[in-house]
Amino acid sequence: MTTSLSLSSLPDLGDEVARPAYARGALSPGIVHIGVGNFHRAHQIVYLDRLFNKGIDHDWAVIGAGVRPGDAAMRERLARQDWLSSVIELDPGGLTARVTGAMVDFAEVDPDALIATLKRPEIRIVSLTITEGGYYVDATTGGFDANHPDMVADAGQPDRPQSVFGILIAALRARHAVGAAPFTVMSCDNLPENGHVTRATMLGLARLIDADLAQWIGANVAFPNSMVDCITPATSDRERQLLRERFRLDDTAPVVCEPFRQWVMEDDFPAGRPRLEEVGVEFVSDVAAHELMKLRILNGGHAAIAYPGALLGHHFVHDAMSDPDVAAFLRHLTRREVIPTLAPIPGVDFDAYFQVVEERFANPEVGDTVPRLCLDGSNRQPKFILPTLRDRLRAGASIDGLALEVALWCRYCAGTGEAGEAIEIVDERRDELRGRATAARDRPEAFLEMASVFGDLAADPLFSAAFAEALAAIWRGGVREALAAYAGARVSG
Repeated sequence: MTTSLSLSSLPDLGDEVARPAYARGALSPGIVHIGVGNFHRAHQIVYLDRLFNKGIDHDWAVIGAGVRPGDAAMRERLARQDWLSSVIELDPGGLTARVTGAMVDFAEVDPDALIATLKRPEIRIVSLTITEGGYYVDATTGGFDANHPDMVADAGQPDRPQSVFGILIAALRARHAVGAAPFTVMSCDNLPENGHVTRATMLGLARLIDADLAQWIGANVAFPNSMVDCITPATSDRERQLLRERFRLDDTAPVVCEPFRQWVMEDDFPAGRPRLEEVGVEFVSDVAAHELMKLRILNGGHAAIAYPGALLGHHFVHDAMSDPDVAAFLRHLTRREVIPTLAPIPGVDFDAYFQVVEERFANPEVGDTVPRLCLDGSNRQPKFILPTLRDRLRAGASIDGLALEVALWCRYCAGTGEAGEAIEIVDERRDELRGRATAARDRPEAFLEMASVFGDLAADPLFSAAFAEALAAIWRGGVREALAAYAGARVSG
């Protein structure tokens, strides 16, 4: 017999399920989080839950929020269980489960309702997980994309905003009008200098609306950079069944994640913040070096194994890591071309960090999938791979492995695996990617001419030549032969 998750059923949970040590009624909100997905509930919510369990900072609970149809579906699921979430940590040494209670409400998924929530003076932090592609960055300039239809629409009707940033600006304008202090805007997305990117988008849109308001936001609103890390697979029937069978608990939206978590933040919170250092969060004056390490080694590493893994027919990430050709490619690429682009961090051994990353990728309990890693490549490649490639080009260093990674993505976008099976490409530019990837078999530059992804890289003769050579090698001899030729390893299988 299983127990359905709710506040009233918490006493009925088995001893194997940890639950809040605090009374939910003692919490009050201080944070609005926009984009309540699995990662937020596996990461930020768990840190806050641990803090509240210490009897500390109970005025920093979370109100969930969102602007997309998927957010409304999540709100409906969580409402049925009093905003509680169950989190299963997939440790090879033994699974553990906990119920978190740090979220106390979820705003109606409606711009006016969210603005009303953001106007509340007790809201001192607004945090974001809106995906890497949700920040309206121009791929060519790296700055704010003022011509994006969403930004044009919100600039034209600032009193009826639809985007996250238009909503934040409307709320800040309302707070400023009554003399209320602004909230801090804290991105928790995997973006280089995510706070700076958030600030640039906010100010870019605000300038289109009201130059004086933009100046006030620039002078008074903090946008701390942060680095977040916890591998969190999508929830499927597999995870729901695991929760029911192993822990006798029914949850409409359970979260599974690895046991590893990391959160490094710049300590820039004028309106105050919870004492998260008490539960392992590291506060630093400049997070850039830590962030770059994670983005290039972990997120870039995910991209490096995603496309060869998919082309070779692997479904789970741990299976791709068990493939000696994929693992050798990742290892050689990271050590030869990625780590050398990183500035030293006192007390951090990059090779040791990478070894931990390898172990995390290979964890069979996580059940992370290769298709998840392949999602949204047109937004992820410019953030996790292409900056490293640009740094190598500027340094006059070899780019063979990075060019091969881009070529593997191109081959994946052609829509078939090595065995001829169809591949479903999940990307907002899917049709363009497929068309260009198909054309690139005969004319490699067709893929690189996608300026929204590559910017001016197509004009770089060294990259263009290396990409063309790598793509030709993949089509000619197959993925394994191309991987092995780079890694200097034998071709297996």
